Amino acid sequence: MLAIRLPAEVENRLEALARATGRTKTFYAREAILEHLADLEDLYLAEQRLIDIRAGKTQTLPLEEVMKRYGLED
Repeated sequence: MLAIRLPAEVENRLEALARATGRTKTFYAREAILEHLADLEDLYLAEQRLIDIRAGKTQTLPLEEVMKRYGLED
C-alpha cells in the first residue's frame, strides 16, 4: 500500500487522463513508477560507483581494454 500527495495540477492531469482512457489513477501511477524505477536504480548505482572510484575503492578500465578483453575489438 502506498499513499502519495500530488500537487493539485498533477492530480487534475492524472484524473483527466484516467477519465479519458477509462483507466484508474492507480494504473497510471503504477505505470509511471515502474517506468522510472529502473532509471532511478541505475542512477543510484552510478553515483555509488563514482564515490567508490573517487575513494580509490574501484578502478576503471579504458574502453579499448574492455573491448579487447571480451573480444569486441575491430
